[in-house]
Amino acid sequence: QVQVVESGGGLVQPGGSLRLSCAASGLIFRNYDMGWFRRVPGKERELVARVSNADGSTNYAADVEGRFTISRDNAKGMMYLQMNSLKPEDTAVYYCKVGVVPSYWGQGTQVTVSS
Repeated sequence: QVQVVESGGGLVQPGGSLRLSCAASGLIFRNYDMGWFRRVPGKERELVARVSNADGSTNYAADVEGRFTISRDNAKGMMYLQMNSLKPEDTAVYYCKVGVVPSYWGQGTQVTVSS
């Protein structure tokens, strides 16, 4: 059974940092593309960043480029999102997605950026 679990969310002041973690089990981790998505109430879930399983290449949404860094550790079955210079508009529930077709999602972790 595939399990995907996010952690690391919380409340942080503008300009602060957080590191999100995603643990995936029940699959051969290195075979899967992975990504971080986020959703703000009333809006569609949007891609934040993704990391390829093939060559480790990464892609970022324009509004997080240069502030967020996605990484993966295939040996540990983990993916991370280092978020720096956080802004109030980064407030959202952040989700880990494993794979494309099929894909597996975690339950999400809340990130709130507020003073």
